[in-house]
Amino acid sequence: MSVKMGADILVGRAVLSTSAAILILPAAFFVHAPDAPTWRALLIAMPAHFFYQICLVRAMQRGDLSLVFPVMRGAAPLLTALTALLFLREELAPLAWLGLIAASVAVIGFALPPKGIRMRDHPDGEALLWALGTAVGISLYNVADARGVRVAPDPFTFIVWLFLLDFILITSLALVVRRDALAQAVAMKWRYGVAAGALSILSFGAALYAFSLMETAKVSALRETSVVFAALMGTLFLGESFGRRRIIAAGALALGLLLMQFG
Repeated sequence: MSVKMGADILVGRAVLSTSAAILILPAAFFVHAPDAPTWRALLIAMPAHFFYQICLVRAMQRGDLSLVFPVMRGAAPLLTALTALLFLREELAPLAWLGLIAASVAVIGFALPPKGIRMRDHPDGEALLWALGTAVGISLYNVADARGVRVAPDPFTFIVWLFLLDFILITSLALVVRRDALAQAVAMKWRYGVAAGALSILSFGAALYAFSLMETAKVSALRETSVVFAALMGTLFLGESFGRRRIIAAGALALGLLLMQFG
């Protein structure tokens, strides 16, 4: 939500990622140095994260947080499960698949157009396409990160170096297309960037470590229960419309994602 609330979403993302890299830099002296498998994993993860970030910025520029966030995050666990099955050979129990499918069906509740409007005339069609692209990006970086924490000398090596390198592509893009806005944001709002970067290290760092302990799709599903809170915050703090249909869809989505934890 901190990225969405900024005037320039690309700049906000660049400031967040750069702040996280600076904050975690001292940790690089306390973890094992990356070996060859870790470097290969990082080289795969970085483009996946960049693709996700670009789609995320586009989706949030074009749609309400209470719409695009549940779609991108609600669709991600099923896509992650399929990607992990393909690349990591991770299999889930039938109950877990049922929960994932239920969550994905609930996403449709967020994606449907207003009453009386056909799907092809959806006013948020472009935002939804970018949201689905973001979900694809999440599934790709989830699997890349899960592989990274497992092949590294220890999980913290991959976690620290991912944060150290992740800012390069998105910040380079912001420097090319938003140089003045980026400089202004750093000068005036660096404290917010530091706070967001610290929260990113804590929240995403915990998820990265969890990949070393359990199936990738289950970690993804636990993270994505945040869609309900994000949709509510979009209503409470950003003045976005929620509506009864989205309330029901949000509850069904959270229930489906939690159900897979028992599979």
